[in-house]
Amino acid sequence: MACPFFMPSSKLDDGGWIHPARLPLGAGWAGSCSANPRIEPTTNQLRQFCNLGYAAACPHLPKERAWDAVRFSVVRDRGTQLQLCFVCESGHRPAQHGMLEYDVACRAWAALHPDPRIQKMAECYLQSYLVRRLSPDRQSDHPDTPS
Repeated sequence: MACPFFMPSSKLDDGGWIHPARLPLGAGWAGSCSANPRIEPTTNQLRQFCNLGYAAACPHLPKERAWDAVRFSVVRDRGTQLQLCFVCESGHRPAQHGMLEYDVACRAWAALHPDPRIQKMAECYLQSYLVRRLSPDRQSDHPDTPS
């Protein structure tokens, strides 16, 4: 579950996570804080708060917020069509949820999430998923390449 105010921008390969593929966005990400755009999160904040959500100790987290964390999962992979589920949580309970669809062949979303933060996180999660899906031992099953 990533922080709902996190705007990931690039993979963070040196974040110090033991199993970065198990992170909510499928990898560690660097990025910015949309709760306070003037602040650039430190590596420690990215590691402990931004990439994980439920960051009550984060000094940038607004007291009033609709969500505490966002999680994603691929619910259907039909080779060229992917369906992702997103759940925005508040107090460890679902507050909003829905589906997003991506066409791998066209490299396009069927529809964008109205919140640009959620959409950007979905794109990052999808990128991580496609990289794992196309690992050398599975490339013959899915010849598509990630964007």
